Amino acid sequence: MCVPGGGAETGPGPLTRASAGGKLLAVLDAFSRDRPALTLSQIARGVGLPVSTAHRLVAELVAWGGLERGPDGRYRIGLRVFELGALAPRGLGLREAALPFMEDLYEVTHENVQLAVRDHDEVVFVERFAARDAVAVLTRVGGRFAMPPTGVGLVLLAHAPPDVQERVLAAPLTRFTAHTVTDPRRLRRLLADVRRTGYAVSDRQVTDDAVSVAAPVTAGDTVVAALSVVVRGSSAAAVRGVTPTVRAAARGISRLLQDE
Repeated sequence: MCVPGGGAETGPGPLTRASAGGKLLAVLDAFSRDRPALTLSQIARGVGLPVSTAHRLVAELVAWGGLERGPDGRYRIGLRVFELGALAPRGLGLREAALPFMEDLYEVTHENVQLAVRDHDEVVFVERFAARDAVAVLTRVGGRFAMPPTGVGLVLLAHAPPDVQERVLAAPLTRFTAHTVTDPRRLRRLLADVRRTGYAVSDRQVTDDAVSVAAPVTAGDTVVAALSVVVRGSSAAAVRGVTPTVRAAARGISRLLQDE
């Protein structure tokens, strides 16, 4: 996500009044899944700063390790950012507890196994296993996605605070396929079903050939994450085949988190 700003440091844009740290963060924020590699001029335009100022900020980030410059002259996010991201509390302890169960789940299914958390009104995927011939998915580790159409998102939204639920339900719901639920009233019923049954099924809501079955991961009485398996086929086959295994794995992760 790019941060808008004025055309010069002395102009009226938001970045003209930002601290030096804020401008450095804005440079990092210029990169996204769709824009993973940027030239210096693209960075400058994206954050609304002169090229000379952007050059100084980029040089600082390169020296620190936050950006790397490739042979093509374009900049990419550096490993230092990855190292820091791995220390995030919701990623570190959660991933360590989840990995053995995710590996077992993958060995049993040889399908996409995903672990996600909620960040504000979106899902963030913190770990994923996938076989070469597994059904294609639109998600990636570190990526964000809307909550309503995904299995993990349905779990996390069903257990989110009421104000988060109301905000998501009030916003326009994106349609990915003909099966995507975009009616807020129907979505409310789905969320109630998730709370009642203890698992969620996203039936071809993101792609036409994939069904996701997800279960909540808890720490105490709080749902802190969601675990899912994404398989090819119809919802009936997916529910029968993997739901008990997904729920058992999610409970195992929850027990480990409870003991920490």
